[in-house]
Amino acid sequence: MIVSERHRQLKGGWERILLIFSILGIILAVMQIFLLKPFGFMLVETSYYYCLLALYGSLAFLIFPAKKASPEGKVPFYDSLLFFLCLSVSGYFAAHALSIIEKGWEFVAPPLPTILGLLLWFLLLEAVRRVAGSVLMGTCLFFSFYPIFAHLMPGFLEGRDFSLLATARYHAMSVESILGIPMKVVGSLLIGFMIFGVTLQFTGGGNFFLNLALALWGKSRGGPAKVAVISSALFGTMSGSVISNVVSTGSMTIPTMKRTGYPGYYAGAIEACASTGGALMPPVMGTAAFIMASFLSIPYWKICVAALIPSLLYYWGLFLQADGYAARVGLKGLEAKDLPSLAKTLKEGWFYLLALFLLVYFLLYLKVEAWAPFYASLLLLCLAMIKRETRLSGEKFKLLLMGIGKFLSELVALLGGIGLVIGALSMTGVAHSFSRELVSFAGGNVILLLLIGAFTSFILGMGMTAAACYIFLAIVLAPALTASGLNPLAVHLFVMYWGLVSFITPPVALGAITAASIAQADPIKTGLQAMKLGAVIYFIPFFFVFNPALILQVPLRETFFPLLTAFLGVFLISSSLEGYLRGLGILNFPERTGYILAGMLLAVPEWRTDLIGIGTAGALLGGKIYINQHGRKHR
Repeated sequence: MIVSERHRQLKGGWERILLIFSILGIILAVMQIFLLKPFGFMLVETSYYYCLLALYGSLAFLIFPAKKASPEGKVPFYDSLLFFLCLSVSGYFAAHALSIIEKGWEFVAPPLPTILGLLLWFLLLEAVRRVAGSVLMGTCLFFSFYPIFAHLMPGFLEGRDFSLLATARYHAMSVESILGIPMKVVGSLLIGFMIFGVTLQFTGGGNFFLNLALALWGKSRGGPAKVAVISSALFGTMSGSVISNVVSTGSMTIPTMKRTGYPGYYAGAIEACASTGGALMPPVMGTAAFIMASFLSIPYWKICVAALIPSLLYYWGLFLQADGYAARVGLKGLEAKDLPSLAKTLKEGWFYLLALFLLVYFLLYLKVEAWAPFYASLLLLCLAMIKRETRLSGEKFKLLLMGIGKFLSELVALLGGIGLVIGALSMTGVAHSFSRELVSFAGGNVILLLLIGAFTSFILGMGMTAAACYIFLAIVLAPALTASGLNPLAVHLFVMYWGLVSFITPPVALGAITAASIAQADPIKTGLQAMKLGAVIYFIPFFFVFNPALILQVPLRETFFPLLTAFLGVFLISSSLEGYLRGLGILNFPERTGYILAGMLLAVPEWRTDLIGIGTAGALLGGKIYINQHGRKHR
């Protein structure tokens, strides 16, 4: 479920406020996105964003307590005060949006909006602390104050000088900071897709995808692990959140894996890796993908198309390792009597697939990405009413609306805070200086730049959300990589991928730790196993950044051979990591090393390395067959 344990369970009047604000925000978004004018006028665009901040940003102080020890269900006085302050300040700016634009208040403003801008700045920092923790809040705090002391910094870190009040005006009233790209993405794209994701969950989409995976793969060897992989991939199409995916699918798949013989740490690792891939799987990817579309000024559907092959490569590798482990240790699938019927599953849940098809149709064919999730959500709600099992009662519909409000509250607070970082870098011009310095440091060495990018993404991903990590590096690092001649879309996907690896990589490994808690396993052991199972995620970004064919950025006729060698390369790498090659059986250490080398050579976008890889794999295969046959003759 979307609702997190960190959420305060609101009651009475506060619960009604959450419900009303959630409904008002949805109505406002529909009017703005569909260009409706029920009262003969439309809001100024910036006024719309301020309204979202007023409705959803203020809710963060009600939903997320200041500290974990807060009394359940009770809203302290200081939280209600912060709620009303955020509502009032954001409402003031929404009402004066036209004056801000026409009179240039972002540079010169009357005393009142300047003071209110300062207040909004601090309110947003506190909201970020509540929803994302102290590390991200500290990052936003440092960078949002950077313009005040940028002139004191050495070398390329030096920037233009601004006063505290000038910085506050820019943060609160420009379209480059709080109302920058992240907030625009929330208001134009994310809000619709989040509504679709929550609707899909509340109407039973999660159970349908799990049953579908069980019906398709449950009987095969290692069936429960394969079900975890497939169901998490399908669940990722509606969630895009790693932790939400782990909790939702892992609570069902991990116990099943353990019952059929998988160790707890392995079951947790499989689920953590599968759920991490959910943020990479189209059509509903992680928040970073929507922001990427805005950064690159391309439609979101193009991001989905580009991300399809890398995400399939990742799940292909994970699926092979799950199968190899089951074959190596002799695990079987589930009994047919314990599995749902495929025909019955499709008969009962066909409308989920229809809703997803409609979403993809609107994205790829009609190319109306902002409208697509609203139509898909409406279709899903209408079709769900047909069956008693999926029909939403009044109470459940209320919970759905409040779930949307909670999710969007977290998103608006988080992305508004990240906007402060963008605004500060825009004010000082340091991002451009940093990019130039990186290019100069690397001396034109693209591989070195990519390694710097991967390492930086991983480090930032330890303390920041994937979206925050992506945005920061998209501003600071991506320009340096694109200046080196790399494909811009490949560069941004590279940054996004490496921002996610921290979910399965110790010492942080939040996805693995969450899965380990469900599996009642050692978190470190689970994290290390997740690193091995998800190893392909560390290589894939390097493959597609050097070979745009893997993200379908070349003519279709030029994609066949690169895709073939990439899938074959991942097959060899994953099989070798698990120590079992389908058709040949268990591999010894030299064979595993050789096949990993062959797989890497095949996946590298160069015909010479492909030939060497094919030759290496062929020699190993021939040697294995000869040894097997020779061994039989001498028995």
